[in-house]
Amino acid sequence: MPSLTDATHDPALRSWVDSANAEGSDFPIQNLPYGRFRRRGSDEPWRIGVAIGDQVLDLALARERCPWGADVPALLEPLAAGDLNTFMALGRPAWRAVRAALSAALAAGSDQGPFLELCLVPQRDAEMALPCRIGDYTDFFAGIHHARNTGRQFRPDNPLLPNYQWVPIGYHGRVSSIGLGGAVKRPWGQVKGSGDAPPAYQPSRRLDYELEVGAFVGRGNALGEPVPMADAEDALFGLVLLNDWSARDIQAWEYQPLGPFLGKSFATSISPWVVTFDALAPFRRPFTRPEGDPQPLPYLDSAFNREAGAIDMVLEAWLQTAAMRAAGQPAVRLSQSNLLDAYWTWAQMLTHHASNGCNLQPGDLLGSGTISGPAPGQFASMLELSNGGKAPFTLPGGEQRSFLEDGDTVVLRAHCSAPGAVRIGLGELAGTIG
Repeated sequence: MPSLTDATHDPALRSWVDSANAEGSDFPIQNLPYGRFRRRGSDEPWRIGVAIGDQVLDLALARERCPWGADVPALLEPLAAGDLNTFMALGRPAWRAVRAALSAALAAGSDQGPFLELCLVPQRDAEMALPCRIGDYTDFFAGIHHARNTGRQFRPDNPLLPNYQWVPIGYHGRVSSIGLGGAVKRPWGQVKGSGDAPPAYQPSRRLDYELEVGAFVGRGNALGEPVPMADAEDALFGLVLLNDWSARDIQAWEYQPLGPFLGKSFATSISPWVVTFDALAPFRRPFTRPEGDPQPLPYLDSAFNREAGAIDMVLEAWLQTAAMRAAGQPAVRLSQSNLLDAYWTWAQMLTHHASNGCNLQPGDLLGSGTISGPAPGQFASMLELSNGGKAPFTLPGGEQRSFLEDGDTVVLRAHCSAPGAVRIGLGELAGTIG
């Protein structure tokens, strides 16, 4: 298999943007994620920027003020116009050409540095928007430990349904309620009473988060034309953090027989920076199944997927209650898991999605589903952490939680690190219940 890395991944590479060289930075020069922004308090048009250290490179200004190679200005044009969808539709050769040009321009000693210094905006001064136009959203169920943990609460003797190990399970989500976090309003819905009591319409009392990753489709496919595994990687653009907020009590009453509806559609949050699959190349790992598990059907298998379909990415969920915030106490980490625990790869999920001829489009969002690990410290939802509310857990200040209460802030973080590679991160995603 050819090498996935190139000069843009060189761990010795340093930037003239000093903050990008700081130990533990989410956004070193080896990352270069895309986001949609404008200067806070301005009415200027939205444009795409690239995170570098604690700065944002304004690609509208960079295209205008900086000298580039012959083909680069045309490739930067949709980014300067704030149109990440059009850029994603150009495909991987264009993505890699721009990544290489930006890496060289932001590298220490670059002749373009003096021009680009005038195109930087501190991240604290940037107002962020959704990174692209999201046409459709599908949330998968690729976390097998989450599937088992939740299944045990309802089917102790048979937690996994028969289809789980054969088909990537997903449901169609709601695009209009996708946002960047911030305030999340507690939803109302029907909740089943005990015994034969009729349901009540009330605020959810079992509000939960789900620690997930989302993938943006880059290149789409025509209606009726499946995407084979050999082409799936080139259809995937980049990853964001994703919180699939869930009202467990509403969901439990409504989901049979057609699945999630109001218990999910009230809010989904994603992080603002899209970390490209090209940036993640040093952290690709073999895709394997536990011994004794069925292997994927041939249409969900490829040599590349077996060699490098998985991604080594640490995922974390943190919680800060209103009382902790008032006392000046920092958030506490609830869980740490890894995307390697996903039972299906992104290529498999995309290929299966399109296998019936469904037409995916640039900017479509695919959620991983909750990615838990096998141990309690790796459980990526409160449903798992509290065993369905039966075992409330105690926070450092003495407060107890089974599910989220008003004023609680959930913070999701993710990063990749490996020997011989520079650590990169996805930033963070925060939401407060109110």
